[in-house]
Amino acid sequence: MSTELYACLYAKEFPAQALLRLRPELHGQPCVVIEGNPPFERVCSLNTKARLLGMTLGMTRVEVDTFPEIVVFLRSSQSESDTRNVLLECAGAFSPRVEDCSEEGVFLCGIDIQGTRSLFGPSEMLAHSLLERVRGLGITARVTIGRNFHAAVCLAKGLPQRIPIKEIAPGEEAQHLAPLSLKVLDLTELQAETLALWGIYSLGMLAQLPEKELIARMGQESKRLRQLARGELPHLFQPVEPRFTLEERMELDSPVELLDSLLFVVGVMLDQLILRAKARILALASVTITLSLEGGGTHSRTVRPAQPSTDKQLWIKLLHLDLEAYSPQAAILVVTLLAESGSTNKVQLGLFSPQVPEASQLDVTLARICAIVGEANVGRAVLEDTHAPEAFHIEPFVIPSGNPAVITPPQSRAAVRRLRPPERTSVTFQNSRPSTFYFRDQRYCVEHAYGPWFSAGDWWQQILWAIEQWDLVARAQDGSVLCCSLTRNPMLNEWQVGALYD
Repeated sequence: MSTELYACLYAKEFPAQALLRLRPELHGQPCVVIEGNPPFERVCSLNTKARLLGMTLGMTRVEVDTFPEIVVFLRSSQSESDTRNVLLECAGAFSPRVEDCSEEGVFLCGIDIQGTRSLFGPSEMLAHSLLERVRGLGITARVTIGRNFHAAVCLAKGLPQRIPIKEIAPGEEAQHLAPLSLKVLDLTELQAETLALWGIYSLGMLAQLPEKELIARMGQESKRLRQLARGELPHLFQPVEPRFTLEERMELDSPVELLDSLLFVVGVMLDQLILRAKARILALASVTITLSLEGGGTHSRTVRPAQPSTDKQLWIKLLHLDLEAYSPQAAILVVTLLAESGSTNKVQLGLFSPQVPEASQLDVTLARICAIVGEANVGRAVLEDTHAPEAFHIEPFVIPSGNPAVITPPQSRAAVRRLRPPERTSVTFQNSRPSTFYFRDQRYCVEHAYGPWFSAGDWWQQILWAIEQWDLVARAQDGSVLCCSLTRNPMLNEWQVGALYD
């Protein structure tokens, strides 16, 4: 008995399902997809609602226009490619060996599930989990399981819509395939015509034909067809490596100018991104929204909270505040969301620890502040590598991803309190060093003086080194000690107390 075990994921009417995946509000309406050059467009895919109204594949655009309730889409190869990648990524979560067998208008992939029982349980349980995951993506599909790859594929093509899951018991391949139509074999016109003249309409009838006589009349290809009908054709599995990219793209039906309408579309796309991230036990660390505008321009913004999150409402609020502060200057035609994955948050509070505010609330507060004062004015101050006084820049708040490998003990450091504006003073020198000075109506005698050095400018621009700085430790008449920084402008010969040391 064969030790192989395969699951086949099959989704028909794929062009229509790919376009409706990000349009859940249209799932209850009849929809068709047309392709071709006007005025010769024809229906290439449709959903069940449209089929119940009497619509069929191949109908012309004129015939489609006679149905007033129909929603018409133009076929989008980009949407089909994106949806195919999402489904392959979903299948790859159950097995690293996935083969893409998609055909025109149909998504089809085979999954090697041999050895996955300890992870996902029996094959039927895996099929239910896979089907539930696919339905969460907005795709209607069916799953078949068998030890012969081609038998599972043929059964998936021929099963009625009301049977979403079917497993072929070992040795019963021919029995399950017998009632299926020959259409599941993708016959050529000549082969289909020949078999129809012989009165062969099902796989069971084809499987009963004698092999030698069949080959003599139809050639060597007929041997493969007979093995397919009996569920005996071997298969060389050719796996592909699904690429995990958290990206969603949607072409809008009409240009959008209102922010509320845009956020409705973004909310559906975020649902898909969060669902795909959760399937891999991940969260969204950042989201980049790229808007293609009328006239050929683009508008791109990136939102990155302090911690990765799967909270949809948090992401919508952050994107809303950001787009409200930096709104696009034209109508929007295409929306693209690209997310960066990150580890999920792990917060454990002690039994008697006080409740702390959620990080998401701080992110929203910072976003509101950014909208008021500007993005470049919110963050943490970082000193720059220069001698210029008070030279710093603002960086966004970032939480370290992990603990440092080496923990250094805390060190006591002196704190500097800048005086703004600096206070003028008079200084007396003795032996080329400050000896006394006045500060806030008190006279101080210098006990220790460090300097001088020039604190303004950069080493490669010596002409700008124009501020002379001294660090002093002085004592007043009442015994109090003052540690301060004095600066002198040589051009003006003016002394100032610039900072105090605590």
